[in-house]
Amino acid sequence: MRKIYVAALVYMILGLISGLYYRELTRANDFTGDSQLSVVHTHILALGMLFFLVVLALEKLFTLTAGSLFTAFFWVYNAGLALTVGLMLVRGTLTVLGHQPGAALDGISGLGHVTITLGLIFFFVNLGKRLPATDKAGLSQADDVRRGG
Repeated sequence: MRKIYVAALVYMILGLISGLYYRELTRANDFTGDSQLSVVHTHILALGMLFFLVVLALEKLFTLTAGSLFTAFFWVYNAGLALTVGLMLVRGTLTVLGHQPGAALDGISGLGHVTITLGLIFFFVNLGKRLPATDKAGLSQADDVRRGG
């Protein structure tokens, strides 16, 4: 549970720093156009901090870390998010500095998105396995025990 909290905390810090970086870099270069930097802040906060806060709540309910795919989800998702956001940061910085980013950045960024998707697949399969089983009437085994059955 602690590593989920730490992940959310680290992403909160990185999200705030990336917002500051965007503001100061664009101000220092008198940049007024569009760049990837403008969305790095929200990507980190939403896909990092908020997502891991939701995972933390689900961990409390379903003990996700006991699932066989949790570790794979955690590291694959984080690697994909780091790759995606890192390349957004590079691309945005190059744009603000007046350089044309190459096509290689787009390809590597695509790998980051694929990696995030793989992490999400691990997450949902793991979550599905941790949910209580239900019978045909839609009652979970825990509901059945409470009813005295």
